[in-house]
Amino acid sequence: MATTVVVGVSTGAMKPVLEKLATLMGSEFSKMKNVRKDVKFLSDELTSMKDLLERLALVDDELDPQTKRWRDKVRDMSYDIENIIDDFGRKIVEKNEKGGLVKKAVRFLKTFNARYQIAGQIDGIKKLVHETSDRRNRYQIVTPPPNDATIDPRVAILQQDAASLVGLKVPIDELVGWLNDEEMHLKVVSIVGFGGLGKTTLANDIYRQPDGGFECRAFVPVTQKHNIPKLIRSLLSELGSDACSYDCEVNVLVNKLKEYLQKKKQYLIVIDDLWEKLPWDIIKGAFPDNGVGSRVITTTRIHDVAKACCSHPRDYILEMKPLSDEDSRRLFFNRIYNNEQACPRQFRDISTEILKKCDGMPLAIITISGMLACERFDQEHWEHIRDSLGSGTNFTLEGMRKILDLSYKNLLPHLKTCLLYLGMYAEDFEIPRHHLELQWIAEAFISKENGQDVEKNARSYFNELVNRSLIQPIRFDNCGLVTHCKVHDMMRDLILHKCAEENFLTIVDDPQSITKLDNKVRRLSVHLDDDEIDGIKLWGNISLSHVRTFMIFGAYKGMPPLRLFRFLRVLHIEIYAYDTVDLTGLSNMYQLRYLGAGGGCSGVELPTQITGLGHLETLDVLPFYLLHPFDIFHLPSLLFLNVDWRLARTPYGIGNMKSLRYVKEFDLMKNSLDNIESLGELHSLRVLSVYGYPPDATSIKSRMDALCSSLGKNCISLEYLGLYIKGCMDALMDLSPPPRRLERLWMGDRVEYYFSEGCDSIDQPAELGECSSVFRLPGWISKADECCFFSRVPNWMGELSNLKELEINVRKPDVGILAGLPALTFLRIYIIEFLRDWFFIHAREFPVLKHLELRLSSPSYLAFQAGAMPKLQWLGLQFRVRGL
Repeated sequence: MATTVVVGVSTGAMKPVLEKLATLMGSEFSKMKNVRKDVKFLSDELTSMKDLLERLALVDDELDPQTKRWRDKVRDMSYDIENIIDDFGRKIVEKNEKGGLVKKAVRFLKTFNARYQIAGQIDGIKKLVHETSDRRNRYQIVTPPPNDATIDPRVAILQQDAASLVGLKVPIDELVGWLNDEEMHLKVVSIVGFGGLGKTTLANDIYRQPDGGFECRAFVPVTQKHNIPKLIRSLLSELGSDACSYDCEVNVLVNKLKEYLQKKKQYLIVIDDLWEKLPWDIIKGAFPDNGVGSRVITTTRIHDVAKACCSHPRDYILEMKPLSDEDSRRLFFNRIYNNEQACPRQFRDISTEILKKCDGMPLAIITISGMLACERFDQEHWEHIRDSLGSGTNFTLEGMRKILDLSYKNLLPHLKTCLLYLGMYAEDFEIPRHHLELQWIAEAFISKENGQDVEKNARSYFNELVNRSLIQPIRFDNCGLVTHCKVHDMMRDLILHKCAEENFLTIVDDPQSITKLDNKVRRLSVHLDDDEIDGIKLWGNISLSHVRTFMIFGAYKGMPPLRLFRFLRVLHIEIYAYDTVDLTGLSNMYQLRYLGAGGGCSGVELPTQITGLGHLETLDVLPFYLLHPFDIFHLPSLLFLNVDWRLARTPYGIGNMKSLRYVKEFDLMKNSLDNIESLGELHSLRVLSVYGYPPDATSIKSRMDALCSSLGKNCISLEYLGLYIKGCMDALMDLSPPPRRLERLWMGDRVEYYFSEGCDSIDQPAELGECSSVFRLPGWISKADECCFFSRVPNWMGELSNLKELEINVRKPDVGILAGLPALTFLRIYIIEFLRDWFFIHAREFPVLKHLELRLSSPSYLAFQAGAMPKLQWLGLQFRVRGL
C-alpha cells in the first residue's frame, strides 16, 4: 500500500497547500493571466520546498542551526498559506448558499471584486514564498511506502503475562505474601526504582490479584505536576463513592475519603508514581487504620519519597532491580521471535551486544525489541541499531532517553507525526484508540490518495506504533485488538521535547507558561484546573487565531470564546464541571473536522444550526444530554455520529448523510419511521447500534419491520451491529439478504445489567483440550424477559462467514446453525427456557472458538463431546438460581 504524508511534522501543511491550489485554480482562474502565472510560480516553488523538507527530515540530527531555522520558517509558512486559501474558501461558501464548492467558486469569481481579492491574496502568498525561496536548493525525493500493519499478537501476550516475561515472579510472590499475612493493622509498601524498571507493571499485577478479600480497591496515577484535589477525587471515583463538588477544599476531600474507607471492612489502595513527599503527607491522613488488614502500595523513583511513605516499622520498601541476563534474553527474544531458539544464528551475537547496552531495563528492552521486530531478518538494520546505542546506557536517565530517541528516529515521517500527536493528551490519560484515529484523519495526517481507506490506514499506523512498543496498550477487545492506550512518562517527555523543537504542539499545564507562548500556536492543549488559572488572563495572553487543534483537560469551566478560533479543525473537551459547556459559537467554523466531548460536565450546548460545518467528519458528544441542531442531518462529510438520542429533538433526513459510517445509540422509539427506513440508504454504514424500550409489543412492530428492511439494504457494508431492544426480535428472523460482511453482532439489554460479575475457578475438564481456564459464573440477577432475544437462532446467521464475535439471547437451545461458522472466536449465548433435553456441543463443532460463555437455566443437561471446540481457551458457565 503506497501512502503519502498529507500533513506532517516534517513537511507541515505543504502538500495540502499544493492540492488546494490545484483545486481552486480551475477554469475560471485560467482566464486571469497574472494570477495564472503567479500560481504556476507558487506551485513550482512550493513543490521544491516540500521535497527538500522531506529530504531534511531524513538527516535531522545533522542540520546546522541556520538550516533548521529555514526549515521551521518554511513549515510555518505552509500553515499560513493554507489558512489564506481556507479563508477564501469560507468566503465563497458564505456568499453563495446553493450549489457545490466548484459552482460556488465559479459564480464568485465572475465578480470583479472577487477577482481583485484573489489576486491580492495570491500576491500575498507569493511574497511569503519569495522571502525564503532564494535561500534554498531544489531536490527530488520519494518517500518509501510503509506496509500494512496489524497488531503483532506477541504484544497482547506481553501485556497479559507481564510477570513471567519481565522476571517479576519473585517480587510478585514476595508482595502477595506481604499483602496476605496475618497483620491486621494498616501496612504500606513502597516500590522504588529507576524509570522503566517495571514498578507500575508490578503494582498493577498485585492490584489485579483475585485473592486477598479486599472489599474495595483503587489504583490512581500521580502526575509530575501533582493536583491533590484531583488525586483524591480520582480515588473517590475509583472506590465508587459519590462525586464531590469541584469547589471542595482539600481537607473536606480528605475527610470524605477517610469516612468512606472507615466504613469499609478492608481496602487496597495503589498510588502510582509519586514524585515528591507533599502529596503523600496530605493524603496519608485519609487512610484509616481500621484494624482489618487494609493495605496501601505506592511507587516512586525517589528513595526519600519511599522512606516518607514507609515511616512505620511494619511498612516495607521494595527496591526494583534490573533484569537478570536470563530474563533480559527471554523478554527480548519472546518479543521478536516468540522464543530464543527461533532467532537466526547470525543475529545472536548482535543480540547479546544490544542487550548488554540495555543493562537489564525492561522498558529499554521492550522498546528496542519492538523496533527490531519490524525488521527481524535485516542484519544490516540490527547492526545499525547496535552501533547507534554507543558504548552503553550505564543504567542512567540519559541512556534511557538515548534508546527512546533512537526508536523515534527510526520511524518513517508519517509515524513520527502520529506519535507526536499523542503529546496533546494529559499525562496518564487513557486514550481511546478510535478517537485518536479520527483525530489523525481530521488533522489530515492520513492519506486519502488513490481511493485508500483512511480508517484502515489510520489503524495500520496505530498498530505500527504499538508493535514498536512506543505506546502502551492497556485495554483489548475480545479479538485482541487494542481499544485504549497510554504513553509511558519517559516516552511522553521525549514526545514533548520533540514537539517543542518542531513547534508541532503546545501544552499549557502551568499558569506561568502562558506568557511564554509563541504567537503562532498551531495545536494547543490545556491541562489546568480552575484553582490554578485566571481564565480571562489565559485567553488574553494566547493568540488562538492560528490554532488548528484545541484540547482541554481538567476541572475547568472556562472554555475560550469560540470566535477567537479562525481555522480550528479539531476540538476535543475532557473537562469536569457541573456547568453546561457552551459551544453555540461553533456554527461558522467552516474548517472543523472533529468535535468530541468527554469528562464529567453535565452537558454541551450546540448551536441550533450547524450546516456551516461543511467539513465536519466526527460528532461525538454521547455522554451529554443536548438538543440536536435541526439541520444535523445535512452535514455532507460526517463519518461518525455518536449522540444521545433519548432527550433530543430528532430531525428527519438521516438518509441524506451518504458518507456516514458510524451511527451509535440510534433510538428506535425516538426516531421517525422515515429515519429508520432511511438507514438502508446509508451504503457506507459500517457500525450501527440500535436500542429502544417500547411500552408494549404493538408499538414497536412497524419500527422493527422498517429496521429489518434497512438492514437488508445495508448488507454490503455493515461490520458491527448492536441490538439493545427490549423484547422479542423475531421481526428480524427473515432478514434477507443477511449482512455477510458482519464481524460482530451483539444483542441484549446491556448484559452487564442482568448478570453478576463474580467468578470462581473450577477444575478444567480434560475433554476441553487446549482450554486454559474455566469459570462458573454465579447466576443472573434480573428478569430474563426484559432482555432482547430471539425465539430461536435465525437461519441467516449461519451465512455470516466473517462473524468473529456473537452475543445472542434465545429461548430454545438450537445453536447448531452457529456451530460451523468459520471465523467465530467469541460466543456469549443465553438460553432462556429451562432445559428438558440434553444440550450437546458435538465433536468438530465451533472449530476456531476461543471464548465461550453459556448462560443456562440448568446445568443438568449440558454435555461437551470429545473434539468439540478444539481451540477453546476460556469457558464461562452461568446457571439460573430458582426463585430469582
